Amino acid sequence: MEQNRLLIDLASDPAHAALLLDVDGTLAPIVPRPDDAHMPDETRSLLRELAARYALVACVSGRSSAEARRIVGVEELLYVGTHGLELAPGAAVWRDQIERFAATVDWPPEWIENKSLSLSLHYRQSPEPEKSHLALERIAEAAEEVGLYSRFGRMLLEILPPVDADKGTAIRSLLDERGLTRALYAGDDTTDLDAFRALEGLELGICVALTSSEAPAALVEAADIVLAGPNELVELLRAI
Repeated sequence: MEQNRLLIDLASDPAHAALLLDVDGTLAPIVPRPDDAHMPDETRSLLRELAARYALVACVSGRSSAEARRIVGVEELLYVGTHGLELAPGAAVWRDQIERFAATVDWPPEWIENKSLSLSLHYRQSPEPEKSHLALERIAEAAEEVGLYSRFGRMLLEILPPVDADKGTAIRSLLDERGLTRALYAGDDTTDLDAFRALEGLELGICVALTSSEAPAALVEAADIVLAGPNELVELLRAI
């Protein structure tokens, strides 16, 4: 990949810069079943090299940090899961409420991803996706009636605690703790817009969108760099 000016500036001082990366659809290709997600060995080796040079290389994922670590498999990285909720002080008190709500959900068990602090209801495998989406809209309404928050992502509905936490708050915390003002973030979905906003005001902030037929238009519009998928991200990371 031909380097642009932003990447050259970032790579000029890696000891004072952060690389922040989503997992599904970014490092690991999207697959029909979340449990089948995997990351190529080539990407894994590259991340190890980057972790040895950059001040911080972190995966900021919608999955739990344990699941993100399992998929990526690079111990040298930092993992923040559940869209930043794992770093939010007020999130844990909602754990029981989410569990109670999960027990009431009428959805195929194999399409439910219970992350303890949040619940993801997938419908990528549904033979009738429009009908499934309508059913999930009703589940979203039920969640909000009991005080929870809901939002749609790439072929899924997420049920979350009503806590002021997202990928952006997690990223600002990570950067502030380390005194870093230079960072790149790469992601592919609506929640990654929060991460993009966290880079505003930095000395150098690079927003990278991985586009697809499911990617929100707003993500592409907000990005400094747009890539076609995980393979192109590997090319970018190799260039820095």
